[in-house]
Amino acid sequence: LGVQAPVGFWDPLGLARDAGQETFVRRRVTELKHGRVSMYATLGYIVPEYFRFPGYLSPSEGLRFEDVPNGLAALSKVPLNG
Repeated sequence: LGVQAPVGFWDPLGLARDAGQETFVRRRVTELKHGRVSMYATLGYIVPEYFRFPGYLSPSEGLRFEDVPNGLAALSKVPLNG
């Protein structure tokens, strides 16, 4: 279980105290999935700094992709109904 020798199994908070091998493997796989999703989310935050799609985000409101700011400021600019 856990890390390879010479480190051994390190669980200072005791979070895996109740877990067996199957639970440990499931938690490890889940942690990898969450890490991958986090990496994609980071890309989704960084890429718009350097690249914008051409065209309109909302043709009915005349809103182009270039007009939408980056980050959380985009929440106030993007129409709810698209």
